[in-house]
Amino acid sequence: MKRIIFIFVTLMLISGSCKKTEPIADATVTAAQARDTLFLIMKQWYYWYNMPSVTSITSDIKNNYPDPYKLLEAMRYKTLDKWSFVADYDEFNAEMAGTFVGHGIRIGLDTDSLARIAMIYNNSPLHASGVRRGWIVKKVNGTDLALALKTNDTAAYNNALGPSIAGRINTFLFKKPDGRDTTITSAKSSFTINTVLVCDTLHLKTGAIAGHLVFESFIDPSEAELATAFAYFKARNVTKFILDLRYNGGGYLYIAQELASYLGGNVTAGTTFAKLTYNNKVQSVVEANPLNKTVYYFAQTSSSINLSEVVVITTRLTASASEAVMNGLNPHVNIVSVGDTTNGKPVGMNGWSCGNKYWFWPITFKTVNSANAGEYFDGIAPDKIATDDITHDFSDRNEKCLKEAILYLETGAFSSGKGAEEFSRFANFGEKPAWMNNTFVLEK
Repeated sequence: MKRIIFIFVTLMLISGSCKKTEPIADATVTAAQARDTLFLIMKQWYYWYNMPSVTSITSDIKNNYPDPYKLLEAMRYKTLDKWSFVADYDEFNAEMAGTFVGHGIRIGLDTDSLARIAMIYNNSPLHASGVRRGWIVKKVNGTDLALALKTNDTAAYNNALGPSIAGRINTFLFKKPDGRDTTITSAKSSFTINTVLVCDTLHLKTGAIAGHLVFESFIDPSEAELATAFAYFKARNVTKFILDLRYNGGGYLYIAQELASYLGGNVTAGTTFAKLTYNNKVQSVVEANPLNKTVYYFAQTSSSINLSEVVVITTRLTASASEAVMNGLNPHVNIVSVGDTTNGKPVGMNGWSCGNKYWFWPITFKTVNSANAGEYFDGIAPDKIATDDITHDFSDRNEKCLKEAILYLETGAFSSGKGAEEFSRFANFGEKPAWMNNTFVLEK
């Protein structure tokens, strides 16, 4: 299986080893060799290869940087590129396979400055203890996390919860929805995450049935989870849809393509979903190689739903492959969004493995839809601004974003005027590495 990741990543089989021609075994690859390989990749494949940050670093100057991490940071075009990264080989593969080490939670701050569980995976130890979205986190090991969230202090947050090591024990003091305090001692563990957080139907006042999908990332387990979810929606004759991508930072492009195909049942199979454009050094090279994909198409499945409109819930954490779904559907299906402006990542990357020790993921291409639209570096602004209401669970009809989405499906309009809620945005910390906010492509 050829991994092309689309981080916006397309993991192309351009170079499967650390050297241009000769693989380097795990036992022999050095940081300097990896650095030298990344240097060549950046000079040839980096989307912004002609920017001063790249052109100013020569083969001699590169030796001032001891490893690929420091070299990439020096060469990255910081004006636009927030995403290129170097990753540990095994850690990256485990993350994309859905293997997770931690408590499996995301913690955010509510409008009353209380720390709450914003998201929790079904297979996490805390979920087994009954913890759900909306629970107040009063303290962790005696530390109040609210201050770290108020000041966006990632270091303080990470210090309180400790490293992502299986067996790390933390003691949580929660306040449950019924107002009672409860103390739960939990050890971080390794488990496979679920990416479909919620799959249910909503009966609208109009009599229509709306599908409601809360989807967290586009990784290996997602394909089977989405197949099950859309078979469920199809069997229940869903005619309206709410797609919640508020915490979805991206993943494999082929799964984004599948999700768009499920939602775009009225789109003719073979219609362009996304097109990839590379720099002028390599565009023709990429197009000439039959192993590479530069266009992704809509496909019909037995569970595709004929929708004319989809309401999408978004936040600043909605990134990459999630934005690709919105952008790719937009010429064919009316996309209406509620929440906050998305991350703004209309570019992607190819991946190179180096001696089974590193993954290199520099930005290598831009993506557009069938109408050649895709310059959303400032993010995709919502049609209705609404706070991510972590005081309520995802399926609670009083949750602000869901409430607005339902109102739109029932009336064709969002709330406005004096009854509109004031918008708030707060820090929201999870346990995944920052580089997961990308789009990855898995070529089968």
